[in-house]
Amino acid sequence: MIGKLKGTIDEIGDDHVLVDVHGVCYEVFCSSRALSRMGSVGEAVILYIETYVREDQLKLFGFLTALEREWFNLLQSVQGVGAKVALAVLSTLTPSELANAIALQDKTSVSRAPGVGPKVAVRIVTELKNKAPAFAGEASANIGLRQELGEGVASAPVADAVSALTNLGYSRDQAANAVAAALKNAGEGADSAKLIRLGLKELAR
Repeated sequence: MIGKLKGTIDEIGDDHVLVDVHGVCYEVFCSSRALSRMGSVGEAVILYIETYVREDQLKLFGFLTALEREWFNLLQSVQGVGAKVALAVLSTLTPSELANAIALQDKTSVSRAPGVGPKVAVRIVTELKNKAPAFAGEASANIGLRQELGEGVASAPVADAVSALTNLGYSRDQAANAVAAALKNAGEGADSAKLIRLGLKELAR
């Protein structure tokens, strides 16, 4: 099994890249986001690989980070999500954005991915909601709060602060980030007015 490839970019296609490893070119299928970020022909590249072996084919799927590869596999644990749909989701959302969307039960963001209909989006945010914090990467510290907001079980001051910030024109994700940061500074017993004030300071940075 191939776990990682280190080589140079030989060719970049619409959905794949050819990686030259000491004269042997590997065809690796990637998300459009990964393809746009990996550089140009002739440049060095490192890809985390997921190898698919079927009776009639062998395919390599490549990712710029190990976290993206974990999400690729996690998404496919959801009924109706195969490799193509998982790549489409990762082309549309970064791992942290995907974790946020799942924590907030934001099926609209997930359904923006090509090939993801409303039913599949609902299954993704529902079936993966308990796994989002563990796969959030650098954003994992704040995902728990967003999950509480998404499930409607966040404390009243927190929910009120997020609502107030969204009413001021900030996105739900921006508001949740700001309130999460404010909560760290203010402590668990802070009232909504203090959280709003500190949240606005965070957003003004």
